[in-house]
Amino acid sequence: MNTRPRYRVNQYIRILEVQVIDETGKPLGVLSTYEALKLAQERGLDLVEVNPTARPPIAKIMDYGQFQYKQQKLIQAQKAKAKKVETKGVRISLKIGDHDKEVRSNQAKKFLDEGHRVRVEMILRGREKGRGDLAREIMISFINDLGEGVIIEVPFSRQGGNVSMQVAKKKVDSVKPLKEEVEAENS
Repeated sequence: MNTRPRYRVNQYIRILEVQVIDETGKPLGVLSTYEALKLAQERGLDLVEVNPTARPPIAKIMDYGQFQYKQQKLIQAQKAKAKKVETKGVRISLKIGDHDKEVRSNQAKKFLDEGHRVRVEMILRGREKGRGDLAREIMISFINDLGEGVIIEVPFSRQGGNVSMQVAKKKVDSVKPLKEEVEAENS
């Protein structure tokens, strides 16, 4: 999956006339492609079509290998700066104690502060499967313990004996408070 734009270079430029910019950035005007290519070869450089949608297309005289290298470095720098958001998991149980709930809550807060999403999971076993309403209450209580800056991304869902919700840190935009979201889910 290559997202880099492709440029036409030298003899692959098929248009008759191009607007030419030299290696220093000075416009040379509209020239025939043949003349522009000849001028670039005299200077030991390449003719690169940088804007094919303009009329006439804009071509620049440059060292194409060096240009590709700089573009590749720029893409790598952008990838390095891009923040990778992961979904972290916190598992609680129907019979969770206060201390265990506090420990898991602190872990979830840490994940949220790092910018990750948190998937809160609960596995119901045996007779616990008949207590989906209690599981929902415990999940909502757990999420409310995380604080005001949390929004529900994936509402309460149940698949067999597994129940889960996914939360994230609230963005700067105005988002409905958590209590309103929970009330909307209940209705």
